[in-house]
Amino acid sequence: MALTARALWLVLLGIVPVALRPTASTVWLWLLLCAAVIAVDVLLAPRPRRLEFERALPTSVRLGESVSTSLLVTHPGARTARGVLRDAWPPSTGAELTRHTLRLSGGERTRLTTTLTPTRRGDRVADRVTVRLRGPLGIAARQASIHVPGRLRVLHPFPSRKHIPSRLAVLRQLDGRAAMRTRGQGTEFDSLRDYVEGDDVRSIDWRATARRQDLVVRTWQPEQHRRIVIVLDTSRTSAGRIGDAPRLDSGMDAALFLTAIAGHARDRVHVIAGDRVVRAHVSGHDRVGLLHDAISELAPVDAQLIEADWRLLAAEVARAGSQRALVVLITPLESSALEEGLLPVLPALAARHRVVVASVADPAVEALRRGRGTATDVYAAAAAERTVGLRARTAGALRTLGVEVLDETPDKLPLALVDHYLALKRQGLL
Repeated sequence: MALTARALWLVLLGIVPVALRPTASTVWLWLLLCAAVIAVDVLLAPRPRRLEFERALPTSVRLGESVSTSLLVTHPGARTARGVLRDAWPPSTGAELTRHTLRLSGGERTRLTTTLTPTRRGDRVADRVTVRLRGPLGIAARQASIHVPGRLRVLHPFPSRKHIPSRLAVLRQLDGRAAMRTRGQGTEFDSLRDYVEGDDVRSIDWRATARRQDLVVRTWQPEQHRRIVIVLDTSRTSAGRIGDAPRLDSGMDAALFLTAIAGHARDRVHVIAGDRVVRAHVSGHDRVGLLHDAISELAPVDAQLIEADWRLLAAEVARAGSQRALVVLITPLESSALEEGLLPVLPALAARHRVVVASVADPAVEALRRGRGTATDVYAAAAAERTVGLRARTAGALRTLGVEVLDETPDKLPLALVDHYLALKRQGLL
C-alpha cells in the first residue's frame, strides 16, 4: 500500500471539525474516518500483479551508443488502471525516462519506451518493474515490484576498427593481389597459369606442361592457416586505469584488431582470456563470425583482483594445438608479477612458439617524467623514471629469452601489434 498527497490533505481537513468541536473524540473519529476512506480506496484499486508485461530489447549494443528498450503492458481487468510505472535499470546503463504514467482501460495495451546509453562494458540486467496503481479516489494506491527478465550485453567500443581498411590493403599486397607471386620462404602453392616470358624457369610445372603440351608455371602466395593464439591477461595488473578506462580494455582493443586482420588473412585464431581460470576462449575459421564471437564473448570479461596463473594459461595454449604458432601475450610489464608468474613458463613456451608480449603503457608516466616545476614534480618525475626503468629491465629479460616486446600507449598498441604481425607474415616467419 502507498499513500498519495491527497491522503495528507484529507487528514489536514480534519482541522475544520476539530475547530468546531475541539475534543479528543473529534480527533479520533476523524482519524478513524480517514483510515476507513483509505482502506476503501485501497480495496477498490486494481491489483498491479494482474498486469501482464513483455519486454523487447536488442541483444547487444556497442559501448557509448544508445538503444531503446520497450515494455509492453497489458491490463486484463475491467476497471481503469491509473498510476505510475518505474522500469528500473542499473545506473551504468544510463537509462533515461524510467518513470511512466499509466492509464489503461480494461483490456487495453500500451508500449513504454526507455532509452539506454551504457557507460560500462558487460552484461546489464534489468531490475524489477515497480507499479503503483491508485484507487478511484486517488488517496491511496497498491504497489508491487515485478521481475521482468531483461539482459543487454554492452560490447567493447573497438576504436581500432577504423584502421582495418588500411591494414587490409597491406594484407592484399602480401597476398599477391597487387604484386607478382614468387616462391620463397613463408609461401605455399596457389595455382597454375600459362608461362609468360620473364617467369622463373624453376617455377615451371613439368607434369602440367606435359599434359597441356604448353609451358605452365606455378604461382605462390603467403602461407595461410597459420595459428595465432592471443592470450589476454585479466588479473589484477590489468585492472589499473589508464585515463577513463581500465588497462584491460586497451589490451582487448589490440586483441580484437589482430583478430580481425588475422581472420581476413585466413589464419586460425584463438583468443584466450583468463587469470586463475579461463574466462573466455574463442576460436574459429569464419573471419566474420570469429570477430563477432570474440567481441561478444569478451564483453562481460572484467579484470579480477587476483594473480594470473601463467602455467594454466600456457597449458591452455598447448591445448589449442601442437603446431608452431604466433603466441601474443597481452599483459602489463609489471616486473614483480611477471618475474614470479610469466618468466618461469616462458622458456618452454618460446621454444615451441614465436612469442610476443604486448603491454599497454600509461601516457601519464611519460608526462610525469618531464615535470621539473616544483619539488613535488621532481619527486614524481623520479618515481616515473624508476617505473620506466623497471619496465625496461623486464622487457630486456623477456628479450633474452627470444621474446619480442611491444610496449606502447593505448592508441598505438593495436597498430604496433598488427604491423608486427604483418611484418612477420611478409618475412615468412609465421
